[in-house]
Amino acid sequence: MNIIKKHPVNNLGYNFVDEKYIPKGKDEYHLRNLHNKNGIEYRKLTAQDIEALIRNRNTSDDWDNIFVSKHFNPELVRNCKFYGLVRIGKLEPFYLEFHNLRMAVGLYNSTIISSDIGNNVCIDHVNYLSHYIIGNDVMIANVNELATTDYAKFGNGILKDGEDEKTRVWMELGNEAGGRSVLPFNGMLTGDAWMWSKYRDDEALLEKFKEFTGKRYDQQRGYYGKIGDRTVIKNCKIIKDVWVGTDAYFKGANKLKNITVNSDENRTSQIGEGCELVNGIVGYGCRIFYGAKAVRFVMAAHSQLKYGARLINSYLGNNSTISCCEVLNSLIFPAHEQHHNNSFLCAAVVLGQSNIAAGATIGSNHNSRAADGEIIAGRGFWPGLCVSLKHNSKFASFSIIAKGDFPAELKIPVPFCLINNDVAHDKLVLIPGYWFMYNMYALARNEWKYITRDRRIEKIQRIEYEFLAPDTINELFDSLKILEKLKPNDAGVAEIKGWENSKRKTELHKVPQAILIFKELIQYYGTIELLNHIQNNKFTDFNTFKKSLSAKLLRSQWLNIGGQLIQQTEVDNIKRGIKSGKVKSWVELHDFYRQQGIAYTADRLNHGYTSLLEILNITPRQFTPVLLKQLLQQALDTKAWMCKAIFDSRAKDYSNPFRKMVYDTNEEMNKVMGRLEDNSFIQQQLADLEAMKKQVKLVIRKLK
Repeated sequence: MNIIKKHPVNNLGYNFVDEKYIPKGKDEYHLRNLHNKNGIEYRKLTAQDIEALIRNRNTSDDWDNIFVSKHFNPELVRNCKFYGLVRIGKLEPFYLEFHNLRMAVGLYNSTIISSDIGNNVCIDHVNYLSHYIIGNDVMIANVNELATTDYAKFGNGILKDGEDEKTRVWMELGNEAGGRSVLPFNGMLTGDAWMWSKYRDDEALLEKFKEFTGKRYDQQRGYYGKIGDRTVIKNCKIIKDVWVGTDAYFKGANKLKNITVNSDENRTSQIGEGCELVNGIVGYGCRIFYGAKAVRFVMAAHSQLKYGARLINSYLGNNSTISCCEVLNSLIFPAHEQHHNNSFLCAAVVLGQSNIAAGATIGSNHNSRAADGEIIAGRGFWPGLCVSLKHNSKFASFSIIAKGDFPAELKIPVPFCLINNDVAHDKLVLIPGYWFMYNMYALARNEWKYITRDRRIEKIQRIEYEFLAPDTINELFDSLKILEKLKPNDAGVAEIKGWENSKRKTELHKVPQAILIFKELIQYYGTIELLNHIQNNKFTDFNTFKKSLSAKLLRSQWLNIGGQLIQQTEVDNIKRGIKSGKVKSWVELHDFYRQQGIAYTADRLNHGYTSLLEILNITPRQFTPVLLKQLLQQALDTKAWMCKAIFDSRAKDYSNPFRKMVYDTNEEMNKVMGRLEDNSFIQQQLADLEAMKKQVKLVIRKLK
């Protein structure tokens, strides 16, 4: 039976907060007054105001509880019902226009309960508006319900006074069984989500994270919902317990409940037709359109959900797009792409710069006894069409997976690897270094694309997009230890065990080529770091340059913390600082990210130098001007090789007869695809090569 309570009508709009939850000496409006910062000076209605309001078919339970600004025009309020304390800003005879929506300033055909309304607001046909603070120049039309409860948390995983722990909202990231659950909060960064979900064996650390979240918000009941200046809301059904920034745009949403939508004049967020969002945080500059659904979620700044996408119990990193697909229980680092209706991502941690193809099923629990499996994919993860993977699986950076239904769990420790399920011969086949041999264009272009598409204004975390960086270089070193122990046959094929949970054969192809490429890449990375260091500091002699390099001999270990690469020693230090109480809040942890971002250039230089010494098997004493000159020349050769590989891999699209057969002439192909010679990315790479030649020539002349 539905329990429907009856109260006197003159109580409607009052007693928003139970008296037992109101602090001593305060009233039910104290939080409302604290957060209403519009600066409007209110006055009571005059007799003439009341007369005009009544004439325009407005009603109120008590006209003495309606307060207005000195520029209030009662003729612009018509057919409205007011209950409780309502405060209204200036109303002037204008109309506001946004995207061809034109609305007269004023309040029309609406029920308004205990709310504050800013200057020159347009409200029309809002059936139920309750307990909101509305900014200036806001437009709201045709909304069924726009209301706030006294226990509103706006998507944050906190409790209000008197609430039971079981009502707290958790995000179950990376594991369907909830073993890596975290509390969502406004301002949560990908690094926060990763740290909290990863270190499950450190109870003291987890308790501190929960404490940080609790301290970020107080437990008082009675916070009003908020709609920021210039926000436009039209044709929506239910908006409940929603905190909205400025300049947001909602159109045709079905249900928005218990969420924060961050938005400002430079990073506008939009929510479109048929969308349903419950229990979550929407970051600045997000786009959510066309029937997308999200429950228990965080969307970081400038991420998108489109065309029926489903995001459930998941964190979506910055500058990511999920279109049509279903994503459950996943932690996704920045720059993730997933566009196809039959793509499925479940119980996974994807470390960024990823692309999930059509038909991909990333995560099946059918091979385990409970829904507690996980997949961990390094950055650059690229499963191909109709790939099906089993829990548990783990992939090194820049793994590309050929179309196929992989029958068993995989553990792939070598980066830049093609992974192929050879059904005809019932074996697993891998090509280490595949990207550099066959698809250099896509690898290099994706790096460029991610950098140019990073639209964040506030870059608290310094996200690494380059494919050669401390994390991948360390993986290359680890891979060399594996590959150099193998004994490939004359065709360069070697068998290896322990990479697939099955009894069938696993083969690594082109092993000698991969070893040479990996060594060349490490040397190139280290040399480029030195070259950049010389350029940035304008050294004029070799000795001064060499003295500026770190005396460390050991190559440092690094972790990918939400897309930001940080040395493991620094991560260990910050964990100790959190547990000891030295780091007291999420704000202070975010300051740590900033500091590490500032230190990254120097730390990466040190890593590049030690990597170079290690791959050359020399000591710092053996690093001489003559050797530096040789390394710079070899780096130029590597850059030239990369440019040629970029061109050649793209050129295959112009020479492949099966690509060309849809065009009757080359002219038609060039009109559709663009001329290969005019490709802007290839031209940019060639320009970079020429600039590097000049740079190296200048350095060699200076550092003698």
